[in-house]
Amino acid sequence: MFRRVLAAAAATALVLTAAACGGDDDTAAAGGKPGKIVIGYQQIPNGDLIVKHNKWLEQAFGDATTIEWKLFDSGGSVNEAIQAGSVDLGLVGSSPASRGISSGIKYRVPWIFDVIGEAEALAVKGGISDVTQLKGKTIATPFASTAHYSLLAALQKAGLDAKSVKVIDSEPDAILAAWKRGDIDGAYVWNPVLAKLLADGGTTLVTSAELAKDGKTTYDLAVVTDEFAEKYPDAVKTWVAQQDKAVKQIKASPDDAAAAIAAELSITPAEAKAQMDDLIFVDAAAQAGDEYLGQGLPDNLFATAKFNRDVGQITTVRDEKTYADAVDSSFVE
Repeated sequence: MFRRVLAAAAATALVLTAAACGGDDDTAAAGGKPGKIVIGYQQIPNGDLIVKHNKWLEQAFGDATTIEWKLFDSGGSVNEAIQAGSVDLGLVGSSPASRGISSGIKYRVPWIFDVIGEAEALAVKGGISDVTQLKGKTIATPFASTAHYSLLAALQKAGLDAKSVKVIDSEPDAILAAWKRGDIDGAYVWNPVLAKLLADGGTTLVTSAELAKDGKTTYDLAVVTDEFAEKYPDAVKTWVAQQDKAVKQIKASPDDAAAAIAAELSITPAEAKAQMDDLIFVDAAAQAGDEYLGQGLPDNLFATAKFNRDVGQITTVRDEKTYADAVDSSFVE
């Protein structure tokens, strides 16, 4: 209840800053460009951090447009900020995106940052070697995230009633602190925190790459508000172009990409490169095809919504077309 009160208070406060977003008429610059773009990002070792670190958006838009980067801990927090009108573009996982669409948030998906492979996993303390052994244990994960979704999928696959495990809501940094204090037995979380848990003696019980083989693929996705996309479509195209540039750098010059990500995450380039290798990156040309934005992702979002409903995480699943309409391939095309 306390967290919900805090979330409501935060959302109310964010509404007061909504006028700062690019969708506001008062911030529009000459030539149809937004005067300001507010971007919600997360500390995930993908192309978004490369774009941020190299200031490619600032260079692409020029002085007429201010780029403001806001750091969030999870996709659920980004969803709250978008609902409050304080973010134009943001990074959320596929489960939070599915939840957002199900709840009626007016946004769309123009880009896939990455397909989550081994970059998210269930790390546990010593003495636990099987998911069935989690009964009675305390496992932390950020609620309403892709990690939360994958944890529930892992428990279901093992035939374990989720109520028999003490699953607690915790953001990544808090998970690391709780792990070191000995307050939790494990956590389903993503890099860079995942790597820190494993370095501190944790072992991997199951990864999101393994769950993907069972049809539970997860993604890191971009979402842009309908208002911003309709008012500034060229700005979204420019944003996508910089993300595509980052993916191409990851593939062609991984050392340069790792250096940028390392600087953003305060880790070594070698650590950044290892964490990048746990994600799958797809350029714009491939994303436009049926495997991704064309058909694969819409199907995934709909299936994710049904799974979240079946395990009691949401109450409403919209018709399949709603999820298809929320995926917009026009910008990568």
